[in-house]
Amino acid sequence: MDAQRLIDLLSYTIPTVITGLIAYYFFKTHTQNEDGRRRFLLKKDLQVNALPTRLQAYERMVLFLERISLSKLLVRVSPISDNKEAYESLLIQNIEQEFEHNLTQQIYISEKCWNIITAAKNATIQLIRKASLLEKTDTANKLREVLLNEMMERKSPSDAALAFVKEEVSSIW
Repeated sequence: MDAQRLIDLLSYTIPTVITGLIAYYFFKTHTQNEDGRRRFLLKKDLQVNALPTRLQAYERMVLFLERISLSKLLVRVSPISDNKEAYESLLIQNIEQEFEHNLTQQIYISEKCWNIITAAKNATIQLIRKASLLEKTDTANKLREVLLNEMMERKSPSDAALAFVKEEVSSIW
């Protein structure tokens, strides 16, 4: 009789355990799916809310790159005197002020984009410094002329960075 009771007990217990394990597996899977769906919806909502801020950051960086473009910078910032060192310093100071004004935008754009923008700023400053070191550059107006001629012969560093920013913004869509 004991063997029969054990077989009866196992015949009821084994299906119950299997059903319980299947139910546990399905509930666990369902809970994980729901958790993933909630995370996805939350991330989607955050992206929708953050998109205008990110686009505004890209707009500000485009404006920065336009403002430090030598052709525009030289028109906007006129020499105060004939001293080329004073004009060089004034141009670099303008670029640095523009950059510092937009420093916080780096949290909204990719690191690669920020690095390219920083490189464009540094390359522009280097162009100014190199032009100032030339022997033919003896006055502020001559420095301005040399820089403008340089920009006619080759592409501005900010133009390359601007192209990258536009490409990155188009990838957001």
